[in-house]
Amino acid sequence: MIRLFTLLFLIGSLVPAVAAAPEEWVYLDNGKIRLGVNKSGGGAIGWLSESGRDSNVLNRYDLGRYVQQSWYGAEDGSDWNGKPWRWNPVQGGNWENAPAELTTFSATENVIESVSVPVHWATGELLREVTLRQKIQLLDFVVRIDYEMDYTGTVTHPLQDQELPAVFVDAAYPNLHFIARGETAPKTIVPGWPNERYEIAQPWIAYTDENDRGIGVVVPGIETITCYRAEGDPNNRAKAACSYVAPIKRMVIEPGFSFRYTVYLTLGTLPEIRHRLAEEMKKW
Repeated sequence: MIRLFTLLFLIGSLVPAVAAAPEEWVYLDNGKIRLGVNKSGGGAIGWLSESGRDSNVLNRYDLGRYVQQSWYGAEDGSDWNGKPWRWNPVQGGNWENAPAELTTFSATENVIESVSVPVHWATGELLREVTLRQKIQLLDFVVRIDYEMDYTGTVTHPLQDQELPAVFVDAAYPNLHFIARGETAPKTIVPGWPNERYEIAQPWIAYTDENDRGIGVVVPGIETITCYRAEGDPNNRAKAACSYVAPIKRMVIEPGFSFRYTVYLTLGTLPEIRHRLAEEMKKW
């Protein structure tokens, strides 16, 4: 099934949008990894680099292209840029850059915690029946993110793929690595457009550049991913091009729904990424 949410990012980048609110960035830096969140975008993660390097691995062209929570529910009569849409709370902001509401935020030397009210991707409405929680910690060369979604609404939303989380990577990282179900050796692909779906044998994935360096992601318990590669305008890569991947799980969102999950990120060569993520997996 083609993921509805991800189809909007290439197209959405080509349509005029309302100017985003002034960005307010807060960074963690432990001398190995530098991570930044945008307080004007629901506290979502939009910067990840090695310490001392001004080279962001992530794509943050708009408020939809962050590392962030995104959830899907019932068709609700909403309209995204002329397209029928559905209930879709997003952590950062909507396609016209209407930001989510950050209700609680704290930062210490190596930890950021936040609580936010997401926006509906299509309408920009604050969805107050949803609370998104996030705790970010720097652990040596690894980032640990604890996410939580709590739903107090009265509508039961049908079974949908949920992004756990959405991850948007700079277009300079085209090569996606994972171990497919039934296999033991890593597979390397350059995803196409639109979405491709894969069943994976281990819950880690990585995007790397031509020098075999990049970003790794692991989410305990995940067995499926969706991904794509948006080439965009070859003369202006930053405006549309990106690499995307999301660990996914099919879930029904019903009254009283609450879901918590943990994500680990790391940067480095593919062998370094695999080693660090394997060490985290040993702790589960």
